[in-house]
Amino acid sequence: MPGIEKLPIEETLEDSPQTRSLLGVFEEDTAAISNYCTQLYQAMQRIYDAQNELSAATHLTSRLLKEYDKQRFPLGGDDEVMSSTLQQFAKVIDELSSCHAVLSTQLADAMMFPITQFKERDLKEIKRLTSLFLSADHDTAINRYSRLSKKRDNDKVRAEVVEDVYTSRKKQHQTMMHYFCSLNTLQYKKKTALLEPLLGYMQAQISFFKLGSENLTQQWEDFLGTIGTSVQNVRREMEEEVGQMQQTIQQMERSCDPLYVPCDPDPAYSPVCRSLTRKQGYLHIRNKTGLVSSSWERQYFFTQGGNLMHQARGEVAGGLVTDLDNCSVMAVDCDDRRFCFQVTSFDGKKVVTLQAESRKDCEEWVSTINNISKRIYLSENAEELAARVNQSALEAVTPSPSFQQRHESMRPSSKGRTGRASSISSVGSEPSPALSVLSLDALVAPETPIQFDIISPVSEENSGQSKTAAQCGRRSNPFGESGDSTSEDSEDSILHQLFIVQFLGSMEVKTPESADVISETMRQILAARAIHNIFRMTESHLLVTCGCLKLIDPQTQVTRLRFPLSSVVHCSSHQDNKRLFGFVLQSSGGRGDSRAVCYIFESNNDGEKICDSIGLAKQIAFLFHCEKQQEELSKQRQIEKDLEEQSRLIAASSRPANQPASDGQFLVLSNSQSEDSDAGEEGKKKGESEA
Repeated sequence: MPGIEKLPIEETLEDSPQTRSLLGVFEEDTAAISNYCTQLYQAMQRIYDAQNELSAATHLTSRLLKEYDKQRFPLGGDDEVMSSTLQQFAKVIDELSSCHAVLSTQLADAMMFPITQFKERDLKEIKRLTSLFLSADHDTAINRYSRLSKKRDNDKVRAEVVEDVYTSRKKQHQTMMHYFCSLNTLQYKKKTALLEPLLGYMQAQISFFKLGSENLTQQWEDFLGTIGTSVQNVRREMEEEVGQMQQTIQQMERSCDPLYVPCDPDPAYSPVCRSLTRKQGYLHIRNKTGLVSSSWERQYFFTQGGNLMHQARGEVAGGLVTDLDNCSVMAVDCDDRRFCFQVTSFDGKKVVTLQAESRKDCEEWVSTINNISKRIYLSENAEELAARVNQSALEAVTPSPSFQQRHESMRPSSKGRTGRASSISSVGSEPSPALSVLSLDALVAPETPIQFDIISPVSEENSGQSKTAAQCGRRSNPFGESGDSTSEDSEDSILHQLFIVQFLGSMEVKTPESADVISETMRQILAARAIHNIFRMTESHLLVTCGCLKLIDPQTQVTRLRFPLSSVVHCSSHQDNKRLFGFVLQSSGGRGDSRAVCYIFESNNDGEKICDSIGLAKQIAFLFHCEKQQEELSKQRQIEKDLEEQSRLIAASSRPANQPASDGQFLVLSNSQSEDSDAGEEGKKKGESEA
């Protein structure tokens, strides 16, 4: 091919610098060809991989379309038109998949094979010859031959050197000739290596298009046109349906705007329907979680025949709550919730308390359950029968006078007591006869706050001590303890008993001497915890000694509260739940007034044991107090005797023993007074001598 320069093979033996310079140009051209060929190979490899992926994806699409009939769609139904259409598409796509597979084979043979051969065979051969050409064996042999000595001419050594020069020169000459030949040939092969893959790619594409045109006949074009028309019709129907739904949404937004408010709607706009025999909606149900504690959970409720069912979110079917046949339903007044009603089974064993969102919803639920309990839903004219019992449904919605009186009798007269008012049966014991006669206001002060956490009470005496300690530069005890109490507590005590307790609450009481004040305080504290959903309790260690009661932090061993045993007026446990106990502490203020506070605890052990331990401590303290009084009385008598003895000695020592003075009296000087007078005279004489 004209225009292509060649390396002179005839000059390989001479190996002149000009030949080496021309060889360098050819080597640079070979490196550029190798780099470009590598990039072109990577691009064609991507085309080949994409074609293989397209062929596999087309085949997978065809297989999925064929399996459409085997799918079970919940809302699909048996659409034969859709199935037949997809089967026809699967047939066409399957033929296209075959065409893509043929195209992949042609690309592998006509495009990838030539460029791969050029890259793996020709370029690698040139690299191998380059490594041989750069060998330094010939230069080493020539240098060795040049160092042969004239004086020490050895035929054997000379023959070996000559043979070495011959071999290395011959090898270099042959390598250079083959190397020059490969470089000259590469100038031709680089053109064929670039043109043959492109030629194969274009021929494969042309054959693929011809094969596709043969498969996609006029019949398929008509089929595709029909399918396109069907798609346009479906899209038009969808747009019309979306428009209708948008109009419905706007109308619902305007009409349902008053229903978004959870409060009672206007009775004229939305009257209460009392002739219902079926109803559904969300309600809150009360679940009992402890002795007096409970929680509310929002669930979906519905009536099914004569049963009340509930269904949680995510569940497929509902569960039975209670049987409504011959049940009783009435609106109840809960302390912590509004719009509540209570459903009681016919045998009275199961009671369900529910809460509605509004008074209207509550009345409709009560009316519906009342109608179902009378089995009106079994009759043919259920609405007419429901209208007849409308009056009874109204009575069931409004609490009866006896029910109201019963709640009013168990609720304090003060408005501030409404949050803590509940039945005494919630504590677990019946009211005693004394408590039924005595009013609640006589036991517990009205509007008394309940303290649910342990806070050290700061009295006026403690505040005065803290001020005095601050003036003296001492640190005050943050737990309300004085420095003297620590010394008293450090003394040995006969009784040391430790109990694990949980603090429930405390409140001020009016009559600490009453036997029912602790039970009433327990009832109010437990009811307040249930109303306000307060379940956290502070755990402490109760240390009972002969001097005081201590509440100690179990982790830091710091005294939280200290109760003098002399201030404990009364201690008792619960009648039914023996783990509950409490005691009344009476303390005097700085202005002469006294206040009584009742503390309620729950113990891990029996509460009566703790009360017995406190009573034993008070008895021991009383005995110690009596002994102490006797000791003080004996000490007082001894002091009186000592005083009498001293007065007798003083009287005896005051008799006349010195010279009388001018007025007939004696002057008695003590030793100290005489020494002072002597020192004064000496100082006076010394001053006169100095003057």
